[in-house]
Amino acid sequence: MKKKWIIILGIVIIVILGIGVKFYMDEKKLNEEMMNVVYSDEAKEVFEKRLTNLDAKAFTEEGIIQSYEIDKESIKRNPMGGINVTLIINGNSELYIKYTMNNFNGELSGGASVTSEKLTKLLGDWEENK
Repeated sequence: MKKKWIIILGIVIIVILGIGVKFYMDEKKLNEEMMNVVYSDEAKEVFEKRLTNLDAKAFTEEGIIQSYEIDKESIKRNPMGGINVTLIINGNSELYIKYTMNNFNGELSGGASVTSEKLTKLLGDWEENK
């Protein structure tokens, strides 16, 4: 009888470990897919279009936004669908924009953005003084 319970316990542990490994592998695959989307040329076009909408002279000497980088740690799956990502502007962590990247009908788009208070102020001051 004792031997039977040990065998059942062993099987249960193996099943639990198997499920855990499967969840881990699925999560790892999802993270790799999100990285591929966020670092794709299509995403770069979306980011740069959105940034030039905020700052018409972005990436030029006259613009506030000179460069951006993707905060790798910020890339997360959005519970409502899509991918949350933060862009750090001009290498300054106080200047950022948070986007939710979505894929509608095979086309990547950026929506629901949050701009840091400091960047909003810089862009606002720049608009007033041009």
